Amino acid sequence: MDLRHLRILLLSALGLLASACPSPTRAPVTRPEDALVGLSREMAPRDDGDVASLRTAVAESLVWLRRRPSDQRFIYGARQVTIAELRTALERLHARLRDDLTPEALWALVLEDFEPMEAAGGEDGQVLFTGYYEPTIEASLTRTDVYNVPILGPPSDLIEVPLESFAERFKSERVVGRLEGRKVVPYWSRGDIRAGRLNGRKLELAWARDPVALFFLEVQGSGSLLLPDGSRRRVGYAASNGRPYRSIGSLLIQEGAIPKEQMSMQALRAWLAANPRQRTRVLEHNESYVFFRFLDTASVGSLGRPVTAGRSIATDARLFPKGGLAFIHTERPVRMADGSVQWKPLARFVLNQDTGGAIRGAGRVDVFWGAGPQAELAAGMMKQKGRLLFLVPRPGRAAPLIAPVPVTPRK
Repeated sequence: MDLRHLRILLLSALGLLASACPSPTRAPVTRPEDALVGLSREMAPRDDGDVASLRTAVAESLVWLRRRPSDQRFIYGARQVTIAELRTALERLHARLRDDLTPEALWALVLEDFEPMEAAGGEDGQVLFTGYYEPTIEASLTRTDVYNVPILGPPSDLIEVPLESFAERFKSERVVGRLEGRKVVPYWSRGDIRAGRLNGRKLELAWARDPVALFFLEVQGSGSLLLPDGSRRRVGYAASNGRPYRSIGSLLIQEGAIPKEQMSMQALRAWLAANPRQRTRVLEHNESYVFFRFLDTASVGSLGRPVTAGRSIATDARLFPKGGLAFIHTERPVRMADGSVQWKPLARFVLNQDTGGAIRGAGRVDVFWGAGPQAELAAGMMKQKGRLLFLVPRPGRAAPLIAPVPVTPRK
């Protein structure tokens, strides 16, 4: 079959589920049954990433899936898929991923075992894409006059109560708090913790130089500590205080401090640096607080597995299948050799391997970009609309066509 006929075949297959465009306004999606719908329009068969990174990301999902009960089910719209079915489909894909695959051939391979469905989107029917990355902040393992902002590990009185065992409708929901007598009450807020509520418990992993840098490390969820001797220690998310994430960017937009069209992580940093007297008030607007742990691996997502730059995404864990194969279509910023920033198309297969306090609903996706200047640029500037597809394992694939390739987990 020549490429022209292959392209026609792929476009036809992707158009089979086409449906009417989503309504411009709708009630928020709260059930996984409503999170995925038929395709709103055709999707061209393309993937702008390298196959090696896709193979790595698929392998990490497989490590997690192989540790889960085979009969556990994920909801893909009107379909229910067992972990065994998803694992088998991903094993087949992983075994056949070759570095020389063209985007058309990759799509054809995927469509043998998966069929696409589209995220229903947010209240406007669209999907908003942002990015996150692995920052580096200056820190010390001992407190000094320069390094005096504590980076805390999780406290022993922090409790987490999964609610799924109480009722199926609470799947992926949880309550985080502390005991006060026999009652579970909300855990201390960011303001409480910054004021010293946890002092004296020996929770300090290290000490940061800049409270703003530590705040953005919390937002990203993991990063590296650059120590005074030039060495580095990687830290990652261990727990949170369970308080809702509140955007300081939205606060400053509402107050007229930064125009909405100019808002970015870089703009936030500049404003906080220029307004030190307002810094505490603004930072404490976000009551959510993240506790860290030292990592011996790359950045780890909510599955407890390393995430892959450009191939791992974070979505709402209540709505979308963990570890699942997805496809994103949006755009990202790229800094050119002359220092200018250009927006380039972004279209590739990804794995759903993370979540986040600000990533709520069927219309939000966070793309992990790794470390470095380009990653920081994408994480700071991305707030683009686009499309999110999930690839649903086709029924009737009870056994792999070929023996699955063994997966070696990253250390």
